[in-house]
Amino acid sequence: MILKAFKEKSNRKYVNKLLAERQPSVNNGKIKTVAVLLNASEFHEFEVFRVYFKTLNLTSPKHKIVAFTMDDKLEHNKWNAHFSPKDFGWNGKIKNLDLEAFINEPYDMLVCFFKNPVLQLDLITAASKANLKVGISAEHERFYDLIIDVELKDINIFKEELKKYLNILKKL
Repeated sequence: MILKAFKEKSNRKYVNKLLAERQPSVNNGKIKTVAVLLNASEFHEFEVFRVYFKTLNLTSPKHKIVAFTMDDKLEHNKWNAHFSPKDFGWNGKIKNLDLEAFINEPYDMLVCFFKNPVLQLDLITAASKANLKVGISAEHERFYDLIIDVELKDINIFKEELKKYLNILKKL
């Protein structure tokens, strides 16, 4: 129990270090590759994003949807990948090779579609090499370049607003 608290503190310290070093610099290129980060306990309709990307003419095979779950025995076929607390070590160390590849992939846009703060999701968001990071929680403004503050159930509003802002930023 005590070790778990120390491990969490070491990972939180690592996240704060990443955020302190972060240099937000969004390039002017069009979006071609998109990644989505979900919390499986908050949002289940992952297929909504695949359909949405098709409507935006974003059809790259590199799109990836990754979900965090507290239960590491979930079915693997629902998402491109899923991860659980066991995939994280001390000081931000990632134990899952797929998750590490996800973090190091320079996606054009990372959509973080979760509201509740979860240390592991924060760690992935902060460590991600994505160019443009989009979130839905104003509480985490240090993590994102663009925040669309909506409730999880308002997925259609989120999609409309995201499209609007991507057009304004000339990303589509």
